[in-house]
Amino acid sequence: MRVGIGYDSHRFAAGRKLILGGVDVPHPQGLAGHSDADVVAHALIDALLGATGLGDIGRLFPPTDPRWQNANSIQLLKKAHLKIVEAGFKFVQADITVIAEQPTLGPHLERMQQRLAEALVADLSTVSVKAKTNEGMGFVGRGEGIAAIAVAVVE
Repeated sequence: MRVGIGYDSHRFAAGRKLILGGVDVPHPQGLAGHSDADVVAHALIDALLGATGLGDIGRLFPPTDPRWQNANSIQLLKKAHLKIVEAGFKFVQADITVIAEQPTLGPHLERMQQRLAEALVADLSTVSVKAKTNEGMGFVGRGEGIAAIAVAVVE
């Protein structure tokens, strides 16, 4: 068994959809980034790649490569999953925490869990997604952006 930890954060940006865990979450602003800036999927990709020693999301999908401009991060997660499978690993479990002051994410967590599990060709029970606030502290607490932390287990 191997464990990896992933982290991602993006600031809010006008004129973009807010995509978290592959789910379009209603909000006046989305997140700035080269792809769709899905911090949940990005943190999970980094956790998977870290657990397998296969680098990180920036090396696999460099922001300097125009192929990944506005990319769907669930598709990136599928590609990362394929890479770990090709390297001889099997996804076992993931636990993800999304840190945001706004919007309220509770109503969207189950759908995020479903989308992530589907991308990993895994049972729903192997993916956990939780939401927390930052109690008004830091850039997340001031409502400037969203962060996510993920832990992934592979064998």
